[in-house]
Amino acid sequence: MSLNYITKRKYSLLILLLIFAGTTLQAQTIQRTQPTWWFGVSGAANFNFYRGTTQMLNQTVTTPTAFHKGDGIKPYASVLAEYRPGKVWGGMLNIAYDNRGGKFDEVLAPCDCPANLSTNMSYVAIEPSLRIAPFANAFYIFAGPTISFNVKKDFTYTQDKQDDKTGEWSDVSKTLFSGQAGMGIDIPVSAAASTTQMTLSPFVSFLTDFGHEPRDVESWSNYTIRAGVALKFGSGKKGAAAIIPQEVIVPVIADKNVDFSVRAPKMVPVNRPVKETFALRNSVFFDNGSAAIPARYVQLSNSNAQLFNEDQLQQNQPANLTNGRSARQMAVYHNILNIMGDRLRANPNSNITLTGASDNNPAEGKMMAENIKQYLVNAFGINASRITTVGRDKPVIPSEKPGATNELELLRAGDRRVDITSTSSDLLLQVGGVNSPYLKPVQITTVQEDPLDSHVIFNATGAEEALKSWTVDVTDEQGTVKRYGPYYGEKASIPGKTILGDNTAGNYKIVMLGETKSGKLIQKETSLSLAKSEDPKQEGLRYSILFDFDESKSIASYEKFLAEVVSPLITDNATVIIHGHTDIIGQDLYNQNLSAERAAGAQKIIEAALAKAGTKNVKFETNGYGEDVSTSPFENNLPEERFYNRTVIIDIIPAK
Repeated sequence: MSLNYITKRKYSLLILLLIFAGTTLQAQTIQRTQPTWWFGVSGAANFNFYRGTTQMLNQTVTTPTAFHKGDGIKPYASVLAEYRPGKVWGGMLNIAYDNRGGKFDEVLAPCDCPANLSTNMSYVAIEPSLRIAPFANAFYIFAGPTISFNVKKDFTYTQDKQDDKTGEWSDVSKTLFSGQAGMGIDIPVSAAASTTQMTLSPFVSFLTDFGHEPRDVESWSNYTIRAGVALKFGSGKKGAAAIIPQEVIVPVIADKNVDFSVRAPKMVPVNRPVKETFALRNSVFFDNGSAAIPARYVQLSNSNAQLFNEDQLQQNQPANLTNGRSARQMAVYHNILNIMGDRLRANPNSNITLTGASDNNPAEGKMMAENIKQYLVNAFGINASRITTVGRDKPVIPSEKPGATNELELLRAGDRRVDITSTSSDLLLQVGGVNSPYLKPVQITTVQEDPLDSHVIFNATGAEEALKSWTVDVTDEQGTVKRYGPYYGEKASIPGKTILGDNTAGNYKIVMLGETKSGKLIQKETSLSLAKSEDPKQEGLRYSILFDFDESKSIASYEKFLAEVVSPLITDNATVIIHGHTDIIGQDLYNQNLSAERAAGAQKIIEAALAKAGTKNVKFETNGYGEDVSTSPFENNLPEERFYNRTVIIDIIPAK
């Protein structure tokens, strides 16, 4: 087998090992002190590969036959420095001895004699790189330019029945500019609490032949696959020891107090049938630079539109309805044009207005609205006079506020849309009063896995201000420890099923381990008991209310809906779970508070309605999750997903 084939196999295997090792270290989440500056050395093997053509070696040696390809393994060594101001972004600098030597593939001279050419081309290289740890753990990738200064340019030419010819290449480029990209994994080899940290870091990289042509003449170029290991040293503040907490834990006084508590369900429901009233946002979002209806919105042919009924959306949809992302609801929403066409067809006296908004281009906004109108007319046969189109530069309720400077791209993507409004109650549900813009919701029945009342909630009140981060160790009755985290806010949520695993019940010791911002250690301990409950007959109800960007006060406009539609469905001894969410736009802490304010406002309205109705012993579990992507109802890639994440979701679980 050729060196090229063997090298590529080794290179692929090493990449897989690095990724696996990075994932393993991330799962362990060992608490270690993290220096900002690291210094060290590295050594590696250069797997060099030659391309192009060379024949004139210098002014006195020209080979009778040209050489085209070659390879070789040569050493690489460097001194290095790394700057890591955070968990993700950083920089690297290597000053290296870089040998690009090798041997060209054997050729036949005109005398039918085998001929060989080898070289010992080497450089002093300066290699600055951007360093990114995409998962905020030990695995990292890097890329940057290389600047190489030639220090050696020997060659040896051998031909059967002739004396060897040695010398130096002519026309050698003294300085070369090229580039590289690679990946590595930092494996700690020092104690976690040590002030001086040491890591052993295997790495691989690819150095392109673009720009790396050793000579000013001919076309010889070489690229390199490098595999090696670096030894790095850094000095930081003393950190938390990476040990399993002992039975007796002596808390260290933190700079500011942190109260730790655990809230867990007595019984952990594995899944639950849920009947959801899914709110329909009254907007169609358009891609930047196009007035065409985006392909993600389902558009039917005329014949298929005649057969469409929105009740069909109860069938043949993705089955998942989890506390996280939900493909099912988004599949329903992306049928919004067909739902509207079906409702207009069923209610011939109703009319709608389509208001298109395109940043500083009302004409394009009107064109967007016209394209939706034409679809409804052509596919569903709606009389064009029933549909009014309007063009604006901004929606009536824009996300981008005057003077806004942050995350404008995401805000403007949400403002590039067509809003559907109507005065007909057959098309709209008056959720927010008589002026509600939201479309009449769709009913969805499915199975909810890991419902929120199955989650164990860890509360570390004061951690946001006092701690750098904190983790939770969960120890079962057999002494097996699972570590969760690190966390940076004041609340964490883990499904009870995740903690139980294959067990039906268990008792657990809970240890919170945190490091204060001044480097001190804080440990707190409690316990919990869990047991699985599988009751497929217990059906829950789910309702949701939607908010405009950065808005919580509009909860008052939902008072009639919450008091007259939702609250009467809550019976004595029921459990009501209210969870607020936001999209990813804005600061984490601000979004956390905004979502909590939304959820608390909903609870207040429902509690007042229940008291008025005489409903007793209702248990509330109300939380704001902010922009936490692990619990958000939808992804945040599309503007409609971000709009749907601005929500409060209400789960009603009847008493058994």
